[in-house]
Amino acid sequence: MDVLPKNPEARRPSADTNEALALQLGSVLAEHKGGNVAVLDLRSLAMWTDFFIIATVTSGAHRAGLKRRTKDFARDHQLDILNSRRKGARDDAWDLIDLGNIVIHLMTEPARDFYELERLWSDGKMIRIGNGV
Repeated sequence: MDVLPKNPEARRPSADTNEALALQLGSVLAEHKGGNVAVLDLRSLAMWTDFFIIATVTSGAHRAGLKRRTKDFARDHQLDILNSRRKGARDDAWDLIDLGNIVIHLMTEPARDFYELERLWSDGKMIRIGNGV
């Protein structure tokens, strides 16, 4: 299961390409002050995605900025955004951006502490990127 490029004529990325894209996107989020960025390799655990990227945001504006950077990255790498939604209807606690085999979670620290995605998916290989906020 690979991230599908917008151009159907393009060659499908390999699993190694998906990993490289996930690590690059994690680095982009860390460069733009995403806190405690983690890339989780879920290829051996989930059939519906290969990687989670989790980053802590400090405000709604910060979340919106990282979401914009993610969309720019997807556009620049010809990746489809399959779904993008806020997980809390009345707050900025969690935004999920689904690129198929890469799912990005932009979460406030309280939401991240509450949902504990890293612990829930602890059997996956985790790579920390950047220093965190």
